[in-house]
Amino acid sequence: MSEYHTPVLLSETLSFLVTNPSGIYADVTFGGGGHTAGILSRLNEDGHVIAFDRDADAMENKIDDPRLTMVRADFRFIHNFVLQIAHEREDLRGRLENGLDGILADLGVSSHQFDTPERGFSFRYDAPLDMRMNKEGGQTAEDVVNGYSQEDLERVFRIYGEVENSGKVASLIVAARGTSRIGTTGELGKAIESAIPKFAEHKYLAKVYQALRIEVNHEMRSLEKFLEGAAATLKEGGILAVITYHSLEDRMVKNYIKCGSTDGTVIKDEFGVVKAPLEAVNRKPVTPVESEIASNTRARSAKLRVARKPLVNK
Repeated sequence: MSEYHTPVLLSETLSFLVTNPSGIYADVTFGGGGHTAGILSRLNEDGHVIAFDRDADAMENKIDDPRLTMVRADFRFIHNFVLQIAHEREDLRGRLENGLDGILADLGVSSHQFDTPERGFSFRYDAPLDMRMNKEGGQTAEDVVNGYSQEDLERVFRIYGEVENSGKVASLIVAARGTSRIGTTGELGKAIESAIPKFAEHKYLAKVYQALRIEVNHEMRSLEKFLEGAAATLKEGGILAVITYHSLEDRMVKNYIKCGSTDGTVIKDEFGVVKAPLEAVNRKPVTPVESEIASNTRARSAKLRVARKPLVNK
């Protein structure tokens, strides 16, 4: 599992998440199974984990444990699938009626996805512009680069990647694809070469690729729907733990915990009380210690936010 993806903030996450060794938990970003294995290690024989992932490659990492149920699906559908499992699994039905004890989401891209050239997630390789989390359907990064208008490309790079000179990048892409279709990471890099600042190539390209990946996989919309579904699926007192890797994700999670909306809109009831379905457990996000960053550089931007579904009669 460690070769596929090293779980980030593992001990910190488990210490917040697993409060009931007999409980039922969901890991909605299974990946290499590292976090799921950690949860299982803290559960007794009555505990159970429901693991989600939309990537077929991740399904091959299934852990041989009767306390694990695997679901290949986008985590935005968590509530519907938990209801379906409750209907199909008589052994879990009664326990799921009250909701889950905890839900974990480790957002972003797995090491395996980054390190598999043909997936097109990394500019380190000259490979097809794909970037789909689910390889079996949907638009690719190639479709976005060659099919979006200049205005839409500028919007994607500006909002999802916070790319400097996003307008110039968009115009360069449009000019290049006018000559021939941009089909590979190498061709994309060549097309926007004049916009890339010297001595900051990797940082700049990382923003460009982040923007395309988010657009291809509808990540912001999926995260919004997931947060709503997670709040509905947790039992009273249940824990939500979310690990983010860039400011857009972190801001959405922070806003949802604080006021119940990802855009920060505060909704109050007739008594002026904020109608947020969750309450923050940690006011400031937990970040990796130096030793973890040294052993896993991809952990350097990770932030863990934890929330609890309030008790109705607390």
